Amino acid sequence: MRIQNQAKKQEIKPSIIMSTHQPNVEKMTNYRWVICAMLFFATAVNYLDRQVLSLTWKDFIAPEFHWTDTHYGYITSVFSFIYALANLFAGRFIDWMGSRKGYLWAIFIWSVGACLHALCGWATEATLGIGNTAEMIGATGAVASTIAITSVYYFIAARIILGVGEAGNFPAAIKVTAEYFPKKDRAYSTSIFNAGATIGALVAPLSIPPLARYFQDMGVGNGWEMAFVVIGALGFVWMGLWMFMYKKPAQNPNVNAAELAYIEQDNQTEKNDEKQKMSAFDETKIPLLKCFKYPQTWVVFFGKFMTDGVWWFFLFWTPAYISDVYGFSSDTSTAQLLIFVLYAITMLSIYGGKLPTIIMNRTGKDPYAARMQAMFIFALFPLLALFAQPLGNYSYWFPIIIIGIAGAAHQSWSANIYSVVGDMFPKNTIATIVGIGGLAGGIGSVLINMGSGVLFDYAQQTQMSFMGFTGKPAGYFIIFCVCAVAYLLGWCIMKSLVPKYKLVEV
Repeated sequence: MRIQNQAKKQEIKPSIIMSTHQPNVEKMTNYRWVICAMLFFATAVNYLDRQVLSLTWKDFIAPEFHWTDTHYGYITSVFSFIYALANLFAGRFIDWMGSRKGYLWAIFIWSVGACLHALCGWATEATLGIGNTAEMIGATGAVASTIAITSVYYFIAARIILGVGEAGNFPAAIKVTAEYFPKKDRAYSTSIFNAGATIGALVAPLSIPPLARYFQDMGVGNGWEMAFVVIGALGFVWMGLWMFMYKKPAQNPNVNAAELAYIEQDNQTEKNDEKQKMSAFDETKIPLLKCFKYPQTWVVFFGKFMTDGVWWFFLFWTPAYISDVYGFSSDTSTAQLLIFVLYAITMLSIYGGKLPTIIMNRTGKDPYAARMQAMFIFALFPLLALFAQPLGNYSYWFPIIIIGIAGAAHQSWSANIYSVVGDMFPKNTIATIVGIGGLAGGIGSVLINMGSGVLFDYAQQTQMSFMGFTGKPAGYFIIFCVCAVAYLLGWCIMKSLVPKYKLVEV
């Protein structure tokens, strides 16, 4: 009997060894990075669509419709307001619809809105009974003023549709990131897909003005119309890919057991009772109005309100700044090179998402403490904007490089704010909180864009002086000063609201 038992043990032992080590033999798939690449592509398209107007209005659209800086400022501020308001509901919509369907609806709406811009010229001509573009360009006096106002209304209408759709991008992307990445990797993955904004802004000056000029030379409208159509169509391409590629990790055949375990490691490291609590916590849906009672919500709100307007100012006004101050139109090689270099510098933001992970690994700090430490570092770099205008007297490269550094700091800051949401809120409420943050950022953007347009026209008309600069350069200097200090003020408010890491109490 003893010999037989020993023989049985010897037979069983190899199978036990195989079953014990088999999961470790399985190589982990990396499909989460494919999903991250899709988020990157969507964000790049998002910013390309947003940039078409800023890169065509000064040299293609304004001469046709007799726009001033104030007109452009109104259009961008209305877009910012609608984008802000839509964020409040877009996050809730994404949480309700789910990542797959919600993202499809968002990009469909904004792609339609982008393409509708192309009809604004035709609608203006039809409304006012103007025969062709040449007649519109040659108009003067009251007729020119009427053309400007009418066209602004049509562009605002198209911009509203664009803003409603684009509001869904970041709530959906952050929700997907929380589904596909553990907490320690979320800031890094967010910084990667958020770099799509930089790539979109980087590709825009190299593609949009040449597209507009090409179609203008071909005699297709005034050129800018087809730029909106071509860029807007990219969103429909993304939709086709997303329908086939996205499923939740546990249901996705491209995610194996090893990768699923890695994605869900936050739950696996906890004890059973804590795991059940966290599972119930993540399934909780917090009512929209109740979200506003948490200081964690206001951390996101003020972090975005104080800083998003800075990024949008650089995004919407840098091409005009290059034209107004240095005389380079958007389709010249110099202007394209300047904007390309600016956004190439902002690509450094990819490493900004990695910094909190490095801090956590080296110090053992919790994710929130590490992110706040990293964000304080990022808040220091925009202070360089105080020197952008003075150094611009020596070379136009200085303000471009400084704006690029400030942009990189903003994107790093933004990636970490989005990750803070995943640290402290249930997964089923993440998109809602990101939407509230988007609302705040949009309000800040409304203020800075409308204020900038009015300020620049006023500075030019009155030849206003500020710190040795006169006219529009003085106006730009004032806005640069506001941008420089916004991040430190935002960080101080955030730190005072939630000094230490704390989950919301649901």
